[in-house]
Amino acid sequence: MREEEVPQDDSYYDGHLRACYAVDRQGRYVLVTSRGWQAETVATAVTVAHMAEQLESVRADVEAGRLSALAYHMTARMMTPDLLAASCGICRWRVKRHLRPGVFSRLPERLLIRYAECLDVPLERLSTIPDRARATPPG
Repeated sequence: MREEEVPQDDSYYDGHLRACYAVDRQGRYVLVTSRGWQAETVATAVTVAHMAEQLESVRADVEAGRLSALAYHMTARMMTPDLLAASCGICRWRVKRHLRPGVFSRLPERLLIRYAECLDVPLERLSTIPDRARATPPG
């Protein structure tokens, strides 16, 4: 896209600008600021809605006792068992096993501390999920 064609639509950036690459008149890539792009805004809205639905589904599974609270915190941070395993230095099969409530409830504190640090969750909150009214995305 050429420098003068970079979209300047209203978006999620709420008045902030983001950097984009575009081609200048000499055919070189240059950094150009953009307020956003309508297609990007729509795609982001769809993704955010999907992530919220997925988090509520995991919440229901945790409340029903099918998954541990670890699954909720992992999903809230948009992580998969593979990504959590890599971040914490734990084998993938162990992370998947820890998503089972009975197994998670018996984990040693040193392992819970590793999860809490990787997920940026206070240790005392790792075993619980937030109330629906107070649940906010991490950030």
